[in-house]
Amino acid sequence: MKLICIGRNYTEHIKELENEKPTDPVVFLKPDTSILLKKQPFFIPDFSNDVHYEVEVLIKINRVGKHIDRKFAHKYYKEIGLGIDFTARDLQSELKTKGLPWEKAKAFDGAAVVGKWLAVSEFEDVNNINFSLLQNENTVQSGNTGLMLWKMDELIEYVSKYFTLKIGDIIFTGTPAGVGKVFANDKLKGFIEDKEMFSIIVK
Repeated sequence: MKLICIGRNYTEHIKELENEKPTDPVVFLKPDTSILLKKQPFFIPDFSNDVHYEVEVLIKINRVGKHIDRKFAHKYYKEIGLGIDFTARDLQSELKTKGLPWEKAKAFDGAAVVGKWLAVSEFEDVNNINFSLLQNENTVQSGNTGLMLWKMDELIEYVSKYFTLKIGDIIFTGTPAGVGKVFANDKLKGFIEDKEMFSIIVK
């Protein structure tokens, strides 16, 4: 099982980090060891002083596929969810400056929150889903899947050119604007529409 993450998929987030708008999806991986265990707090790692939350809609792959055509992509998932891509922003900036991979800043233990799953059939249109993140009951991020530069089926088509998708794989579809630093004792809650998808404590 692998976590396939998409960067720079929302225009306003690209602007807030002063990144260049990509011509293709930015793709990186997290190992399964990065998944935060259920009911466990997120511990800020000692190698970073600037860990950021990034809330993202998730796609759970339910069949094996390679070189998937976009028109068939919807057959490869029946559930979507919500999660957090925790990022050690100071370490990521250092690595990017040196032209090095991001994994140390993105794929460390506990860096991926995977919340509950909802059936795609619950939604009229997966490309019009509202989602949000609360930090200590204050809304810090809110987005809609319709604002993705590359929609879910496009991402499946693109990613499957390079990686065989397997049952249980999860695609993190990118984060909207509003990312920010986490602090000890923060409580983070994620919502799809009005459904709470996860709730975690930061230590």
